Amino acid sequence: MKENETINTNQTAEEEKAQALLEEKDSESRLRTYSGPAAIAITVLLCLWTAFQLWFSTFGVISAINLRAFHCIFLLAFTFLLYPAYKKQKRVRKFPPIVDLVLILAAVFTFGYLITHYTEIARNGGRINKYEVWIAAAAILVVFEASRRTSPNLAILATVFLAYNFFGKYIPGQLGHNGFTLKRVLITQFWGTQGVLGTGISVSATYIFLFVVFGSFLKYSGFSKFINDFSLTLVGQTPGGPAKVAVLASALMGMINGSAVANVATTGTITIPLMKQTGYKKEFAAAVEATASTGGQFCPPIMGAVGFVMAEFLNLSYTAVMIASILPAFLYYLGLLVAVHFEAKRLGLSGIAKENIPNALKVVKEEGHLVLPLVILIALMCKGFTPLLAAVISIFVTIGASWIRKETRMTPDKILAACVEGARSAIGVGVSCVIIGVIIGTVTLTSLGLNMGYLILNVVPSNSIYLTGFLVMLMSIILGMGVPGVAAYVIVQAVAVPVLIKVGIAPLPAHMFCLIYACLSNITPPVAISCYVASGIAGSNQLKTGLLAVRLGLIGFLIPFFFLGNPVLLIGSSPDFTLAQSLWASITAAVGTVTLVGALEGWFLRKSGWIERAALLIVAPLLLYAGVTTDFIGFGILVAVIAYQLIRNFRARD
Repeated sequence: MKENETINTNQTAEEEKAQALLEEKDSESRLRTYSGPAAIAITVLLCLWTAFQLWFSTFGVISAINLRAFHCIFLLAFTFLLYPAYKKQKRVRKFPPIVDLVLILAAVFTFGYLITHYTEIARNGGRINKYEVWIAAAAILVVFEASRRTSPNLAILATVFLAYNFFGKYIPGQLGHNGFTLKRVLITQFWGTQGVLGTGISVSATYIFLFVVFGSFLKYSGFSKFINDFSLTLVGQTPGGPAKVAVLASALMGMINGSAVANVATTGTITIPLMKQTGYKKEFAAAVEATASTGGQFCPPIMGAVGFVMAEFLNLSYTAVMIASILPAFLYYLGLLVAVHFEAKRLGLSGIAKENIPNALKVVKEEGHLVLPLVILIALMCKGFTPLLAAVISIFVTIGASWIRKETRMTPDKILAACVEGARSAIGVGVSCVIIGVIIGTVTLTSLGLNMGYLILNVVPSNSIYLTGFLVMLMSIILGMGVPGVAAYVIVQAVAVPVLIKVGIAPLPAHMFCLIYACLSNITPPVAISCYVASGIAGSNQLKTGLLAVRLGLIGFLIPFFFLGNPVLLIGSSPDFTLAQSLWASITAAVGTVTLVGALEGWFLRKSGWIERAALLIVAPLLLYAGVTTDFIGFGILVAVIAYQLIRNFRARD
């Protein structure tokens, strides 16, 4: 009894620590709460917003610009209602502060004016009067204040881009421009479809909102518990079982919620202490959780909703994007699972005791029906349904599936909570999508993307794919630091993708390349925001955790370069490759991933010496590269390493 109390106390302490760290790094954890009539009113408004989005994203008829403008009004209004102006501001209130009510009125008035006058202004060729210039300026200021509260790093980045519109004329060389008037900038940023009402808010008003709500419904149906229980039945008893459970559970939850930081803070409070108790070092435990949570953003079938955005940009079906992402995601998690396994073997760690593992048949029987919404979602999209319609249908399927068993049944209270939490969760990333409109608007107006592309092409040798890719990788990681996954990808694709296409890379590999590195910025020092939260929970050194996370996720940093030159690793991305070629490339890449991890961890069939590690390090790129000659050489060296280690094992037994 005392032991159970101690475990519960420790878990509570870990959760409190995680919450404190999350509040420091993630503004969504600092939301205000209201009491009395205000609380009821906000709950009703959040439900109305959810209903509005569900209807007009699928069956309702509304112009695209009006849907985006209404979405902005909801986002900004709820931001000022729920997000404090500063960290130490009182969070429990009866009524919103007067200043925030004024900001809400400003948001409603400016975007409401746009809704009622946009058609008229468009008919006049985009000409606006002085009064409408000031309306645009007020709207941009309101957007920046909302972004400062929800995503300060992104607000700073957007400020730099906005200033570039006015001060870029003083920059010499290819990155300079002739300068623009305030009126011209405001027309682009507010009255046009390239600024705050452009691609970013379009993505938020459709894909992001619906799939965040879908994830919330899955959570309240008990799907999260099913994932954890099922992961335990699969790998719980194997060496390093708790770490493998962390990898699988974080991958599945991360692909649904699309937030690496939030995923670390929720699943990490359970998995990190469990890994430490098993015998893993605290830095390793924190790095495993951070790395696993980060990969979910490019893990199919949902990819944190970013896959739908990519499909929109590429004008492809989501099925094509999903299939193309399968192998990079598989290799990423294969590498992580193998690293966890080799580390457990090296340290002599065991798995979880059998009596603490749930029965597999019982888990499937009692909770297996909860996976039905995910199956329906994938099936509908494969049948040609739009992702938006498929998401709405899947939300209702989630409710129906939960009623199959009494224990998982979603009551009206749970449905209400799912609607409210889903809408609240969409606010932060939604405002990020609004503010990145300023960045994209600047890139469009000033031709910054093209100019940067020309600059890189002038620096690197002609058509040097890999050197260009290296520079784009750095750009993607820098632009993605501290930014939500979807928002990071939207920024990076506007600036970096054109550079890759200029040197001859096909659009799909170029977009996938930038997406993966934008996501991996979550574990890349010095920012490494996921590692920061994980190291706080584990009590580990932040820099060591970040460097170890990069080592654990190294295959994720390498794979994009291999499909950049040969897209056979992106299944179905090119008609030049047959299914057999893709299958063989997948097998060799998987073996190459295992050998790379073996070289880094110092373990393969047994503890490896420097000669074996060096040989494995040579084998890895040979097998990751899709080529008959390299495969033949790689497998030859690998057979020699295996034979050598088998002989050593035999001699050790003898």
